[in-house]
This record gives sequence, C-alpha cells and structure tokens, in this order.
Amino acid sequence: MLVIGSRGSQLALWQARWVQARLAGLGLESRIEIIRTTGDKVTSVPLASVGGKGLFTKEIEEALLAGQVDLAVHSLKDLPTEIRASLEITAIPEREDPRDAMVGRTLAGLSRNAKVGTSSLRRAAQLRHQRPDLAVESVRGNVDTRLRKLDEGQYEAIVLASAGLIRLGLADRIAESLDPEVMCPAVGQGALAIETRSDGGAGQRACKALDHAPTRAAVTAERAVLAALGGGCSTPIGAYARVDGERLRLMAIVLSADGTASVRETIEGAAAEPGQLGRGLGERLLAQGAARILGI
Repeated sequence: MLVIGSRGSQLALWQARWVQARLAGLGLESRIEIIRTTGDKVTSVPLASVGGKGLFTKEIEEALLAGQVDLAVHSLKDLPTEIRASLEITAIPEREDPRDAMVGRTLAGLSRNAKVGTSSLRRAAQLRHQRPDLAVESVRGNVDTRLRKLDEGQYEAIVLASAGLIRLGLADRIAESLDPEVMCPAVGQGALAIETRSDGGAGQRACKALDHAPTRAAVTAERAVLAALGGGCSTPIGAYARVDGERLRLMAIVLSADGTASVRETIEGAAAEPGQLGRGLGERLLAQGAARILGI
C-alpha cells in the first residue's frame, strides 16, 4: 500500500484525497499520513517574516527522503523552485482556476480606506497598486478561520485563491475572481505537485500517469521566471502562463511591497520550451527595472 504524505489542513487533505482517488482508479491502494510543517506551527505572524523557503513542504520532504511516505501532495506554489536531491515533481495534474478571489466585496465595490485581509505580500502589493487607499492587513489561518474573521467584520474583504474555495465547495463565497491582468497569480497557483523519490520505486511509477502536460508546461515557465528572479515568499512576484495548442503565453510582475513601483512583462513562444521562455522573461524583467525593486 502506498503512503501519501500531506499537511493536515482541510484543503491539504482534500488535495491528498483527490490524488488518493486517482490512484484508486488505477487500481492502487493508499493511505494518508498527516505531517505537521513549520508553516502550520507558526500561525501568529506573517509568513514573510518567518523567512526561508519550503515552510509548508520541508518536513514532508524529509519524510519522503526517510522512506516514511511514498509520495507527497503539495500546493505547487508552496514548493521552492529548487527541488531537493533524490526527489522530483513526478506529476502535476490538470490545474484548477489559478485566479485570486475577492471574498466579501468586489475590488471596485470596496469602500474608501476599506480594511482588506491577505497573508500574501504579492496580493498585498497588487492591492496597494490598484487601490492605494486600502488598509491591507495580514490575516493568517486556514480558509475557515479567515472566512470567520471576515464574517465577524474584522475585514471588509479578504483575498484567497479561487482554487482552494472551489475545491472546498465554497465557490459561492467568491465575490469576484480577479483577472490575471488585474492581479497576477502566484507561481503555480491552482496546481498540485505530486512529489516522489527519483528512485524508480512504486510511488514514482504510480504517479507518472497523473501528469497533465499542458499544466506542467505552464507552471514550468512560471517557476523558471521565479528562479531567474531569485524570488521566494518574501518578494511580491506574480507569474501566470497559459498553453494554447503549441504556443505558451507568459506574463509576470515584480512589485515593491508598497505597490508604488512595478514592472510587468509578457512573452509568447513555443510550449515545448517553457523553461527557456520563463528564464527569458525573468531576464527581461530584471533589465526593465525588477533588479532595482528586488535590490539585486
């Protein structure tokens, strides 16, 4: 029986069970092992202040390396661009809606100086860029906790990933799904990453069938942008790619934390070369002023 490593949040377990169901469709039995990560333990401060990469993946990857689990299910946006030696992203299933969602009010419907909650520097910077009048404040916790804080009136609106709300059956809470031109999504947002040891073992062999080539190409391009910029969770960077047949269109944005400075670029090319496109766009962003914003 295969062992699936997962965080214990409601959304993480939904994702792990979704993969478990896909494996069952291939005739493979599995069970889920819940692993608590650093990001789960530190909930009272903004993620960016914790520092480091892999806050929601490190302990799960360690369990993979130790042979305690055979595969891990992550939100792809949580995975660092550099994967640990002996591990690989074996499958990236078809992506859910990658857009950010306004919950409570639409962006245009927010009152002047409205308090908006988000745990993401990327979302906060783009909100400030679009609406400098807003009071953007940090909100941590799982989806239910954040929705409760909104419903209690602590915020006029909060921003969450559309994919998470859809997966949890909460799509009716979405007031507006923001077009990527308005708020560029996080790298890999809406996509799952199934990580295994690169040892040719049962986990790796089983998961290869769950890969979705267009989604892999899109997120590979996005992750290549992030790698070229040297960015992590402490930098407001967004990137979003779409595959249309044999073509791939990629957009990305780099912002200052206060949203006053920004550089946005778009590139299009062959979907068969996503890494090259992403690196090229990252270099173009740096040349256009992203290096100054990033302080490099």
